[in-house]
Amino acid sequence: MTEIVATNQTILVVGGGISGMTAALEAAECGKEVVLLEKNPVLGGRVSQLYRYFPKLCHPTCGLEINQRRVKQNKRIRVLTMAEVTSIEGTQGDYTATVKIAPRYVNEHCTACGACNDAVTTEVPDAFNYNLGKVKAAYLPSRMSYPQRYVIDPSIIGTAEADSAKAACKYGAIDLDMQEETLTFKAGAVVWATGWRPYDAAKIQPYGYDRFENVITSVEFERLSDPHGPTKGKLLRPSDGKEAKNIAFIQCAGSRDENHLRHCSRICCMASLKQTNYVREAYGDAAQSTIYYIDIRAIDRFEDFYQKVLADKTVSFIKSKVAKVVQDAKSGDVVLHGVNTEGYHRYANNHDLVVLAVGMEPSVSGANIPADIVADASGFISNDPANGGLFGAGCATNPLDVNRAVQSATASALRAIQVINRVARVEG
Repeated sequence: MTEIVATNQTILVVGGGISGMTAALEAAECGKEVVLLEKNPVLGGRVSQLYRYFPKLCHPTCGLEINQRRVKQNKRIRVLTMAEVTSIEGTQGDYTATVKIAPRYVNEHCTACGACNDAVTTEVPDAFNYNLGKVKAAYLPSRMSYPQRYVIDPSIIGTAEADSAKAACKYGAIDLDMQEETLTFKAGAVVWATGWRPYDAAKIQPYGYDRFENVITSVEFERLSDPHGPTKGKLLRPSDGKEAKNIAFIQCAGSRDENHLRHCSRICCMASLKQTNYVREAYGDAAQSTIYYIDIRAIDRFEDFYQKVLADKTVSFIKSKVAKVVQDAKSGDVVLHGVNTEGYHRYANNHDLVVLAVGMEPSVSGANIPADIVADASGFISNDPANGGLFGAGCATNPLDVNRAVQSATASALRAIQVINRVARVEG
């Protein structure tokens, strides 16, 4: 049975991605007690699913590994995974949180030896790779998993497969009798850092994401590019496994559109510019990347990165909002139709693969946060005094890149610390 001892001197951080970890660490390293909750089996969030950051094209494992080590070593931070907040009641300085914890079926005795994985054959969709492949039903979510502990998928509970996994474990780590738990504890302030999710590309009907195999999203392309991804880093199109050397990137897929997301998602231009580098690295001068754009928003220090991509002879830019996408049934090629607004020339361009630069929306919309919160029209948390001691952080407040998300989380942690300090002064 999980037990959390917390008071109104405790800061609750909801969400264990880069923003949540940052907020928890900033608060804990200032001497505050922190409970860090994550709905998934491991910390890391969307950043852990990136292949590389822009603009330096370094791998995110370095930043994540440092943060994970700091979280692990800090005794003031208590981490609960597979945990979701169902309600937050009370006022600034005196909140009561109710949290639901889903069963993992693997306890703290797990050494991540992998024996349970070897013992099962059933496969389930691989959520870490956006369901582009499958994993066994006893799995370690990613190579950077923290906690470094396996998960048993609930689909095999009660079957012989689960019994085989338990029998294979030498450490008594498989607990098939685990049940869902509900915890209630106090907190003086709350940092809501639940991050973002990719906009549902199937809603953009003209682009055919739900009809054509060779139309994928930018987050899926990120996983295909990763050597640890479902294709071991090979850029293979889903329909036939052919190498995708001629790739189209469609910008503002769902963003800046009255029918979808009204806001600019900010990261999409840079994500596509970054991903053209993956294509060039894979195929050299034989690579062909075409970016279909309304305008390129590469602000601040990213302008230099944009200029480097502009100078790349394997990358072309077409100023156009693509009107329609179709896939040739015989060749599998994808044909983009539209008008190039620089000269107003109609086009029908063939590509091996189309990548939709999908927009960002909050993983938990403001209307669905189980507390009284002020949010904007897109569901992002507003910086409003009416929120009391509940502060948004990272992409729960705005579409942000990693650097700005970390800055936002630091600011939110400081606000939460101020609330705790005021409570301490009053009670003292």
